[in-house]
Amino acid sequence: MDDQTRTELEAAAFRTLVEHLRSQPELQNIELMTLAGFCRNCLSKWMKAAADERGIEVDFEAIRESIYGMPYDQWKAKYQTEATPEQAAAFKAHSDSEAS
Repeated sequence: MDDQTRTELEAAAFRTLVEHLRSQPELQNIELMTLAGFCRNCLSKWMKAAADERGIEVDFEAIRESIYGMPYDQWKAKYQTEATPEQAAAFKAHSDSEAS
């Protein structure tokens, strides 16, 4: 497979991942972090870092909106819930194990 085709397939897979996350707003970022080690905010930060590495000036909030499908504050107000004690404990255990 040539580099251009690989890049196009990776981009298509990324777009599918983002659309999947948009269609699953009940899946909380803390759960994603605990289970997968990344969340919607991580994707936004990775895109911003990739733009910065290439000298492309982009607004972080615009990137985050492209991931969430709406302004982050709006998504947070509409979908984000307070972490349950179980979620917080699982996240802490995951974070602690990553730090070791």
